[in-house]
Amino acid sequence: MGLTKDQKLTLLDIVEVTLQKHIKKEEVPRFDITDKTLNGERGVFVTLHKDGRLRGCIGNIFPVNKLYIAVKNMAVAASSQDPRFSSVSPEELGGLDIEISVLTVPEKVKSTEDIKLGRDGVIIKRGMNQGVYLPQVADETGWSKEEFLRSLSYSKAGLEPDAWKDKDTEILTFRAEVFSRKDLNR
Repeated sequence: MGLTKDQKLTLLDIVEVTLQKHIKKEEVPRFDITDKTLNGERGVFVTLHKDGRLRGCIGNIFPVNKLYIAVKNMAVAASSQDPRFSSVSPEELGGLDIEISVLTVPEKVKSTEDIKLGRDGVIIKRGMNQGVYLPQVADETGWSKEEFLRSLSYSKAGLEPDAWKDKDTEILTFRAEVFSRKDLNR
């Protein structure tokens, strides 16, 4: 993957400007980005934290737009469309921590032995049900691989907890380049 520091800062700037404008109900500007990498299509998630707690997280696992446009769209979605939270208010803007996860294209795994917690994001799919955890979820929770897969099956995909063991359940992994402004200021 390997985004440069400047590319990461550009994406963070886009999210910050988008959030400022969207949350204040002002017109979100169009961004004129010529960088070839930022114009490439990638899956991306935007995660918002307030006081160390999740405040919103939405993304696209598969590429559906140019990276810089996807980041802009997911910033709006994370701040106002995550069904777990009310919309972010203008008073909260100053205290938000923004994290961006730029994804590789998911690939099917042959065995759960191929999954490395903390490195891999995981998707569980069966029929119309699907759930995803970003790679950082394993680090944040400290779960074992079995706990991780059970939670993903049940809490995210809406399947029985042991669905990940079923031969009809598809398991895919992806990697993510995860960054925030505080990571870049170290």
